[in-house]
Amino acid sequence: MLKTIKLPKILVGLMLMAAAAVASAENVSVAVAANFKEPLQDISAKFQRATGHTVSISAESSGKIVSQIQNGASYDIFLSADQAKPIKLEQEGGIVPGSRFTYAIGKLALWSVTPGYVDKKGQILKTGSYSHIAIADPKLAPYGLAATQTLQKMGLTAAVNDRLVVGKNIGTTFGYVQTGNAELGFVAMSQIYKDGKLTHGGSYWLVPKNYYKPIRQDAVLLPGGKDNPAAVALMKYLKSPAARKVMKSYGYSN
Repeated sequence: MLKTIKLPKILVGLMLMAAAAVASAENVSVAVAANFKEPLQDISAKFQRATGHTVSISAESSGKIVSQIQNGASYDIFLSADQAKPIKLEQEGGIVPGSRFTYAIGKLALWSVTPGYVDKKGQILKTGSYSHIAIADPKLAPYGLAATQTLQKMGLTAAVNDRLVVGKNIGTTFGYVQTGNAELGFVAMSQIYKDGKLTHGGSYWLVPKNYYKPIRQDAVLLPGGKDNPAAVALMKYLKSPAARKVMKSYGYSN
C-alpha cells in the first residue's frame, strides 16, 4: 500500500500560492528604443522573478516604433528614447490617459573600439583624423538628433558632413563602430558602459549635457495593454528602486 504523506499546512499554502501565481501570469509586449534594449532585458529578468509575468521585447528606433503603432502594431507598452513621440501619441489619443512618465534620462557618448583614440574632451572631432563617423538617423532616433546638436554646438556640422555614416537606429550605429566600419561614432552611453566600466573596450568621450537637449525618455501604456495585468505591473515596476538601480548601472539618470 502507498503511504500517504501529509505536508505541513504552511508548505501547502505556499505551493497553492505559487500555483496561483503561475496560473495568473501574463505576457507583456514592449516596444523599446534600441538604446534601452539591454537595460530592459535586465529589468525584465528581475520583473519576471518578482511577479511571474514574462516580457516580450521588440527594439527599434523610436520613430519606427511610432509608425508601427500607428499602423496597428499590437504592443502593450512603448519605451521611447525621447518625450516628443510619446507626447504626440498622447495628443492623438493613442495611449492610456495619464500613463506617460519619464523613466530615464539618457547620455550621449563618442566612442571608438580603439583604446586611446577618443580623448576625454572630444578633440579628435576637430583634428579630422578619421574617415568615417557614425550617427543614428536624427529624423528617427533621439540620440542621432543629440549627435547633430553636438556637432552644431562644436561648429563641426559642415566639416564632418562628408564623413557621416548614418544608422537607422542607435543599435545599427553602435554596430558600425563595433565592427570598424566607422572609426568612431556617437552612441548611447548605456551601450558601452555598465557598473562603472566600458563593456566593449576602446575609448570614449562623455558628451557634456549642455551640448544637446536633454534626452528624456518617456514610457506610455498603450490601449492594448490597459487590461493586461502584466503591462500595468511592468509600468509600475519601472518606477521601483530595483529598476532604477539597473538604469543607473548603465549610466542613465532618473
